[in-house]
Amino acid sequence: MAPQTLENEDHQRDAAFNKAMHGSSAQAKGGIGAMFRKGGSAKQAAVDEYFKHWDNKAAKEETAEDRAARAAEYATLTRHYYNLATDLYEYGWGQSFHFCRYSVGEPFYQAIARHEHYLAHQIGIKEGMTVLDVGCGVGGPAREIAKFTGCHVTGLNNNDYQIERAIQYADKEGLSSQLDYVKGDFMQMSFPDNSFDAVYAIEATVHAPTLEGIYGEIFRVLKPGGVFGVYEWLMTDNYDNDNLHHREIRLGIEQGDGISNMCKVSEALDAMKTVGFEMLHHDDLAIKGDSLPWWWPLSGKLGYIQSVFDVFTIVRMTKWGRFLAHNLAGMLETIKLAPAGTKKTADSLALAADCLVAGAQENLFTPMYLMVVRKPE
Repeated sequence: MAPQTLENEDHQRDAAFNKAMHGSSAQAKGGIGAMFRKGGSAKQAAVDEYFKHWDNKAAKEETAEDRAARAAEYATLTRHYYNLATDLYEYGWGQSFHFCRYSVGEPFYQAIARHEHYLAHQIGIKEGMTVLDVGCGVGGPAREIAKFTGCHVTGLNNNDYQIERAIQYADKEGLSSQLDYVKGDFMQMSFPDNSFDAVYAIEATVHAPTLEGIYGEIFRVLKPGGVFGVYEWLMTDNYDNDNLHHREIRLGIEQGDGISNMCKVSEALDAMKTVGFEMLHHDDLAIKGDSLPWWWPLSGKLGYIQSVFDVFTIVRMTKWGRFLAHNLAGMLETIKLAPAGTKKTADSLALAADCLVAGAQENLFTPMYLMVVRKPE
């Protein structure tokens, strides 16, 4: 796909919309508490703006022009996706919005933290280093990596609501001196050249309209000799866009996860080389032969549960758990206790979960293609 014209940033506009939609909900303790404190008309506007890219557009009818249109509006698409999905993510998954590998007997949140530690180890993050987290979400990985290594992390995010929650969590854990959060578009970062000792991204750069574009910006802000590590969402090279079933899986993932244009593994490797990075290591961690597959929490299969503390997290992902939660959301919308669009967003996330599992089982998709690269001296 050809490079896209970048959207103009308008922080004042975004801040006004954030206030109208989210109000004081960033101070709520959890996803459920925040979910019901939204501005109804602003949330409806976010639903309309996001789903215009997907409604009535079946996979068999998708064109290259459709994908190009989504890529051209990547920043707005991503921002509104997280306006809608953040509270549901926190409710269903926690504060680290990513997948991970699991070991037998390992509790869910311990596995999530280990996945973050592994990336920091692969990059070589040390105490005192200045590190950029590209697409930091509500700051779960940034807090964990700051605690694990002693480094200073700057989180970059184009969603005001997530930044507000990330700042709140950092204050609560006494980590404000190690963490900064910056509002900005990762395709046009405001940082000077050669700003950071290391950079990481965890399942975030998939939102970019082109991988060359985002990797090029990371190359620019990384110091010479610095290392960039990423867990990338990619279609495997088994993916065939002319296969309708394959395309339905890809489109379901993209719709439910705010992605404008998902690429293949070979394209990501080529993009790293094109922008000038030296490849140190790359590996698909999703196919390491683990006895517990990365997608098991999405499947809702209770037999995989490793700890009693996981039950409340995983039961929400079962089909019965989804059915009850989504229909409750629909009922609360009807009686005006929940803002319009809550059920539609939850249903879209559920579709994505099913497509993620199908993509993994058919070896068409990976959420953790690890690439560790260095900027030449």
